Amino acid sequence: MNFAAFDKVLLIFFHELQNYFTLAGRTFVRIFRRPFYYREFAIQFDKLGFSSLFICTLTGLFSGMVMALQSLIQLKPFAATSYVGGMVAVTMIKELGPVLAALMVAGRVGSAITAELGTMMVTEQVDAMRVEGTDIIKRLVVPRFKAMLLALPLLTVVTDVVSVLGGYIMSAGYNINPIMYISGLPQFMLFQDLIEGVVKPAVFGAIIAITGCYVGLNTKGGAEGVGAAAKKAVVLSSVLILVSDFFLAKIFLVFRG
Repeated sequence: MNFAAFDKVLLIFFHELQNYFTLAGRTFVRIFRRPFYYREFAIQFDKLGFSSLFICTLTGLFSGMVMALQSLIQLKPFAATSYVGGMVAVTMIKELGPVLAALMVAGRVGSAITAELGTMMVTEQVDAMRVEGTDIIKRLVVPRFKAMLLALPLLTVVTDVVSVLGGYIMSAGYNINPIMYISGLPQFMLFQDLIEGVVKPAVFGAIIAITGCYVGLNTKGGAEGVGAAAKKAVVLSSVLILVSDFFLAKIFLVFRG
């Protein structure tokens, strides 16, 4: 009986996994097909991107300050506080910046995408669009996917810049001048780190968009189902972001070689 239940769970899991990657593949293919729905893309970019700017800025500022504070505490006994700027920059740009920005956006935007599409599902608006012959993936998923693919790397860049600035604000209280702080950046940073800091949020943005759309388009159970779907999308997106971050870090480590 236990084996039967376990087998059923595995079947459901792989079925969901197959549907998830099927949606991702169909979405990617439809990016290059007409119609492009430019107006819908602009609306989604504004809703998903600019509306998340404040929370990402706030996250970057205090994360940079905390990183600088911890680095100063650890480096001060060794008289190596000149390396604080480089440590803050490499940590935020390679890892914390993309991950923190993605998690913030997943909580704010991922749930919004799921709730919006989930509401359309339970009110049968999606079914009505299908009856009219509308390509649901092209009309609803692709604009959100493209918006996140562009918005999250830009938000991450803002987060990184503000975090480095926040690190200097904290370092200035420990008598570290701007030249000393900035001179530490190239000692730790490589060009590949900058590439990694942009590729990761692009992947995370795709994960947030596809997860939110997939869960939203499979919502059932009325208003209660929409709430459960939004919670599920945030948890699933967050877990996938952390898992993919590990594998992306390993891939870039191989290329660093």
